[in-house]
Amino acid sequence: MRIPPSAGAPIWGASMDNVGDHYASGDWVVTVGKEAAFIGRWTEFLGWTREAAPGLKWARLIQDAEDARHFISLASWESLEALRSWRSLPEFASKLGACRALCDDFRGGNYMVVVTV
Repeated sequence: MRIPPSAGAPIWGASMDNVGDHYASGDWVVTVGKEAAFIGRWTEFLGWTREAAPGLKWARLIQDAEDARHFISLASWESLEALRSWRSLPEFASKLGACRALCDDFRGGNYMVVVTV
């Protein structure tokens, strides 16, 4: 099921062009039929993140154009310390877990820009 873009959804903008910038990323495969629920939960998770975790610059969730169950999330952070602090918040595991509960597979990680073109 393809999910149309939300009208009026918040967009937090910044360029992705600085070597050394830090990102959290997730590779999500959502259970069939749970795509809309996943988008809602991920949006809630990152809304909470915006309020609870200083240092978040922006976050994006993109959906695979060929496989509507596949999503990639990317969040830009002011520093690796801010990213790690977010992951250490007591509520982090339950918020992430609520998203993961709607998925058949998930892989997340922390990344840093090493080259821009």
